[in-house]
Amino acid sequence: MVKIEVLGTGCAKCKSLAKNVEKAVEELDIEAEVVKVESLQEIMNRGVMMTPALFIDGEAKAVGRAPSVKEIKELLRS
Repeated sequence: MVKIEVLGTGCAKCKSLAKNVEKAVEELDIEAEVVKVESLQEIMNRGVMMTPALFIDGEAKAVGRAPSVKEIKELLRS
């Protein structure tokens, strides 16, 4: 199972990223644990200075932007 983390404090871009992740997981029909990390301390501990950020299996895939559903699907396939 894939672990997908959306890091962000709840801004519009963060919410958009979370929706895109959910849609990408649904379209790919994969098992994934989607976690929203909203703690500023936890976000800073990961070295993220701009939100939103997307982590897949502990690895940063996008920081400071909300990738499209298509891009997220490509990241999940690789």
